[in-house]
Amino acid sequence: MPVWLREHSWRQTGSAVYLSVPLRGVRVTPANIFCSDQYLKVSVPPFLFEAFLYAPIDDINSTAKIGNGIIFFTLYKKEEAMWDSLTLASDNKEKLQYLRQDALRKAHEKAKAETEAKKVTKQEHKKYALEATMKLEEAERKRIEDLKEKEQQKVTKELELWKKQQKDAEKQERVQKELLHQEVGQLKEKGKEKMNKSRIPNEGTSKTRLKPTEGHGSYCMFSENLKEEQLPAPRSAATIKINFTSRVFPTPLRESRIAEEEEWLRKQAEARRTVSADMSELEDLKEEERNPDWLKDKGNKMFAMGNYLGAVNAYNLAMRLNSKLPLLYLNRAACHLKLRNFHKAIKDSSKALELLMPPVPDNENARVKAYVRRGTAFCQLELYTEGLQDYEAALRIDPKNKTIEKDAEKIRHLIQGSTQDS
Repeated sequence: MPVWLREHSWRQTGSAVYLSVPLRGVRVTPANIFCSDQYLKVSVPPFLFEAFLYAPIDDINSTAKIGNGIIFFTLYKKEEAMWDSLTLASDNKEKLQYLRQDALRKAHEKAKAETEAKKVTKQEHKKYALEATMKLEEAERKRIEDLKEKEQQKVTKELELWKKQQKDAEKQERVQKELLHQEVGQLKEKGKEKMNKSRIPNEGTSKTRLKPTEGHGSYCMFSENLKEEQLPAPRSAATIKINFTSRVFPTPLRESRIAEEEEWLRKQAEARRTVSADMSELEDLKEEERNPDWLKDKGNKMFAMGNYLGAVNAYNLAMRLNSKLPLLYLNRAACHLKLRNFHKAIKDSSKALELLMPPVPDNENARVKAYVRRGTAFCQLELYTEGLQDYEAALRIDPKNKTIEKDAEKIRHLIQGSTQDS
């Protein structure tokens, strides 16, 4: 049986009613209070307070303050007037029951309308996010096409310039050949002039001397000059053999660590085989869509727009291409926190911390985020001890971070409260 609370005090003005209900020794939350336009109820087992108000109130703007064992209500009247009493003076139980059920019915209808409104708003937000994503993708595609067109124009100009250079080179070579032929012709003419000058003193003897003999070619002064030139003998052919040490690494063999290098090469070969096997399924993707960094940036944009599932898909594809980037797991953990996939968030944060080893100053910020996100997931699963350990680990890395210190203090209070309750 509930214990009805009769002790209360109230006062009023023309526009508001101020009601004070004492509730000592119990813990009151907003969930224990129900208020409609003409019905007020406070249910904190085993105590119960119920009031059928004298006139309608503005239940949306009315407030309730809880503290020091007292609930203080500020109820704003819909119409300015002075009430004769706080509640209706009626002994008709059926009328009171009707008013109670009517208030509950109105509350349910109001909650249903708010749920529908939230659903419509959520659908509109999803639609807006999808349209914004499509616009971004269209802008990115247009930017890439413009880059391709610019590169094509650049290559075309370079090709035309090369063709022009080739034509100029051919033209210059043709001019050089013509000059060479002219020089050869001039040399031949000079040779003929010398022959004519030597033939003038003794024409008869020169004729018999210059007559060609059988089995020989015709006499030529130019060819004779060529024979008199002393040309060097051609070089003898030979082969020079050069042997190089077969090495993958640039270090000399005396300074290398063969065992570690072979192990590294084996791991690289396995990674290439894995990537090649996965890439066979991704042949339909564009070249930029096979870049893990591009996919990471795309996932970050989707996360900023609230499209957490799309961001997870982008990070998943990037991990298939390169599973050794800790930021991919760190960002996917943030998405899982938003989607309330707390176990997956813990797994991704742990994998990011594993890849961020050894700890160095350059990865301090990433390690702090990994500890905080894993600690948040633990706390959402009510594993406050594990969550506090992660927050303290983050504080050891960044002791000046006031936000992390404040959250860690809240977790300590929660742990103390749960210990006292048990």
